Amino acid sequence: MWERNYVAEVGAENARLLATESRTAWLASEYRPKDLGEGRIGLSELALGASRELGEEEDGAITEDAEGLRIWVGDDAYELLVQP
Repeated sequence: MWERNYVAEVGAENARLLATESRTAWLASEYRPKDLGEGRIGLSELALGASRELGEEEDGAITEDAEGLRIWVGDDAYELLVQP
């Protein structure tokens, strides 16, 4: 089965924070965001689902609206793009 992956350019410090300190960083590996290097974070479909469960005030929260799919760190939102 083909699984989509999602990538966002969040900056090196935010990528590290999401991959190591967010609430989802403590879950099983398939549910964690991955620091891809060069300031990018990657999420599998399972990780995206886990991040959707976060409260809007938590780093790594996901929103989806007319502006697209976004991941939040503090007050900043970063667009998540589908990567094959």
